[in-house]
Amino acid sequence: MIVIADTSPINYLILIGEIDLLRALYGRVLIPPSVRHELGSTGAPEPVRVWMVHPPAWLETKAPRGNADPLLSFLDAGERDAILLAEELHADQIVIDEMLGRREARRRKLPCTGTLGILRAAANEGLVDLALAVARLRKTNFHISEDVLNHLLGTPKPVRMPKTDGDT
Repeated sequence: MIVIADTSPINYLILIGEIDLLRALYGRVLIPPSVRHELGSTGAPEPVRVWMVHPPAWLETKAPRGNADPLLSFLDAGERDAILLAEELHADQIVIDEMLGRREARRRKLPCTGTLGILRAAANEGLVDLALAVARLRKTNFHISEDVLNHLLGTPKPVRMPKTDGDT
């Protein structure tokens, strides 16, 4: 199986202590050099930078061979290179969180998932407690609507009762 990852999912899985789920689910994960650079940059959280000093053997860096696609110029370098590498290698999965990147990956018919998809797949395999992992994710700066998280967790949306004439 060929799996390509962008920066964000690796970042958040490290921050919540669940990075080994990628190995458990996929065995090997490829990242382009731009993603490796983003994960090790001074802008990355310290736990991520520390982890990237000695990444595990299952995380491999591979550069896309093709030229940059000008149609991807609206994406950041990690997203762009992950999509190019996924296309080049006919990846079975691209792991990407950002909406624009996911939209472009889908437009290019690349199967994609994100951090929440990884957590859901791992929970389905009995590898993680989904509610606890999502609770840890909520403590980071991960951006997702509460409705999406509640749907993922199977939490019913609160029912809002319409006001009646007697309500003030």
